[in-house]
Amino acid sequence: MAKAPGAKGSATREHILATATAMFGESGYRGASLRDIAVRAGITHPGVLYHFPTKESLLLEVLRRRDALDGDAVASAVGLAELERHVEIARRNAERRGIIELFATLSAEATSPDHPAHAYFSERYERVVAGIRRAYQQLAEAGGLRDGIEPDDAARQWVALMDGLQIQWLLDPARTDMARVLEHHLNAQVTR
Repeated sequence: MAKAPGAKGSATREHILATATAMFGESGYRGASLRDIAVRAGITHPGVLYHFPTKESLLLEVLRRRDALDGDAVASAVGLAELERHVEIARRNAERRGIIELFATLSAEATSPDHPAHAYFSERYERVVAGIRRAYQQLAEAGGLRDGIEPDDAARQWVALMDGLQIQWLLDPARTDMARVLEHHLNAQVTR
């Protein structure tokens, strides 16, 4: 059976993205060059440039792909269901070390205003906190939050807990169950 036109190019592009994801996770954006990525992917430097004309364009596509993995999982959920889906994402993340390394490394690097992903991470955090705040607000309106839990504070705590757990898991995966800790945190905040 013949491949569809462009199938080889699409496969090469996916291979470059997978290699870049691993290398950015291991070395950060500044520590991985396009030439290094090309060598590790087993293709030429011009071959990488054909698909991604700049290192920044490659980085931004890697980040978009990372978000796409989880975005669909929470898009249709509301309130408690949305937060529970985040717990499930944490459970899946325990099987995706490269993605967690990528996120932890790049989010820390991108705190520098001159980093090419600075705007991306600033906007991403704003969007994620807003979505989680909305879920907590929906819970509050339905009478599902314990007294004293403020949706805005709870959303920021949730994001901080997720990020902190990822770093702890990277350092000691055998002793860090990200999903279990998030689940316990959620159970302490909601009424069932």
